[in-house]
Amino acid sequence: MAMSDWIERYRGYIVAFLAALIVVGGAILALRRPESPPLTIAEPTPLPVSSTPATIKVYVSGAVQNPGVYSLHTGDRVEDAVKAAGGATAEADLTRINLAARVSDGQQIYVVQKGETPPPLPATTGSSEPGKININTASLAELDTLPGIGQVTAQKIIDYRTKNGPFKSIQELKDKKLVNSATYDKIKDLITTQ
Repeated sequence: MAMSDWIERYRGYIVAFLAALIVVGGAILALRRPESPPLTIAEPTPLPVSSTPATIKVYVSGAVQNPGVYSLHTGDRVEDAVKAAGGATAEADLTRINLAARVSDGQQIYVVQKGETPPPLPATTGSSEPGKININTASLAELDTLPGIGQVTAQKIIDYRTKNGPFKSIQELKDKKLVNSATYDKIKDLITTQ
C-alpha cells in the first residue's frame, strides 16, 4: 500500500484529527493566557473637613454701634462684621457698602453715614508699604478714595478678588480690564498687593 493510498483511505480521520488538534491547541492557548486584572475605580478619599473654620480679624469703623477689631470666620461677609460691631447706627448709609462681600484678614470696613463723603483711610489694611492701599484687603470705601475709582469700579475690584483670589500684582487691575490705562496711571503709586 502506497503512501498516497493510505492518505486517501484515512483522509477523513486525518482532517478530523487536525481540526481537533487546532481546537485543543487554541483552547490551551486561551486558558494559559494571563488574564488582565479587572479594572477597578478607586473611590476618592474625602479630605478631612475642619470642624472649625479659620479665624480672621477685621477692623469695623464708621457708623456702627461699637467700632473696633473683631474676630470672624473665613468666608464671613461684611454684614457679619457690621453685626459683630453691634450693628449699624441710624445714620449709617448701608447702600454705600456691599454687605454681601466676603471679608479678608486685616481688612478695614468703614460704614459711611448718610450724606458723608468717605474719608481717605490710612493704609491700615495690612499694607507693608506706608500710605498705600492694599487692593487685596481694602474695603469699598477705601478703594472709593482712589482717584478715578468710584463705587462701581471699587465693587468690581472686590468682586474679582472674591471670585479669583488675591491679586499678585497691581498690574492685574489693568490686565483684567478692571480699570483703564488712564485710571491705572493715576493710582499705581497709591496701591499695593502686599
